[in-house]
Amino acid sequence: MYASLGEVIAQRAGITNLGVEGCMLAGACAAYIVAAETGSPYLGIIAAFAAGGLFAMLHAFLVVTRGANQLASGLALMFLGLGMTAFFGRPYVKVQITPLRDYAIPGLSDLPYLGSVLFHHDVLTYAVFPLAGLLWWFVFRSRWGVMLRAVGESTESAFAVGLHPARIQYAAVTFGGALAGLGGAQISLAYAATWVENLTQGRGFIAVALVIFAMWNPLRAMVGALLFGGAVALQLQLQARGVGVSPLLLDMTPYLLTIVVLLVWAQRGRDAFPAGLTKVFRGTG
Repeated sequence: MYASLGEVIAQRAGITNLGVEGCMLAGACAAYIVAAETGSPYLGIIAAFAAGGLFAMLHAFLVVTRGANQLASGLALMFLGLGMTAFFGRPYVKVQITPLRDYAIPGLSDLPYLGSVLFHHDVLTYAVFPLAGLLWWFVFRSRWGVMLRAVGESTESAFAVGLHPARIQYAAVTFGGALAGLGGAQISLAYAATWVENLTQGRGFIAVALVIFAMWNPLRAMVGALLFGGAVALQLQLQARGVGVSPLLLDMTPYLLTIVVLLVWAQRGRDAFPAGLTKVFRGTG
């Protein structure tokens, strides 16, 4: 969900970042290393936010400043993240950390069936839901959101009315990568509480796909992320209960569901497509 929300902001500014996977890996690795060295998972969260943002800033430099192809730059960023995190994270593969603790919301966590599912989580899980609402307000109700969408639709027109497209795109892409870094931190500090190479396992690409399903709307991105996460949880539960289906087929379920969703929503996604995603602005803005 963090990665999807971040990519919504980046693409609203007219920049596609296929390197979200690399940003997530950078965040996951940085968070784990800092948590292992300091004993504080909360310092790890800060490190993840910074690492994901720095990785995305490199993508912004290549695309906005140097005019590189967006897709090629994003893929290069993904492979860079995979290689760097494998190298720097290797000494921490078997290192134990203090993970993010779960907090039970008094009263609500005791509700039957839903209490332990919805109201007993770590701080990053709780924080992402109000963040989605805040980003929706930012994109569709604030003056800054109008500027962001204007740049995403036409950088030339935005530049003509006095905006600075390059600055806005840098900020959007960097912030989007920072949020992806937080998503990686949640995986390494809370969900898995460990570090292994390629810990995110393609979730960054799923985040990019969910942006299309969301039609570049943060609230819809939240729904899409929950749908994918529910499919992951379902296949794990089915395997744990010994359902007579190949585990390999069950592992495919979340990704097949994502493909089906994209097929169903493809036309509506084209209608909401920010026009600026089709090109790279080379002006002086």
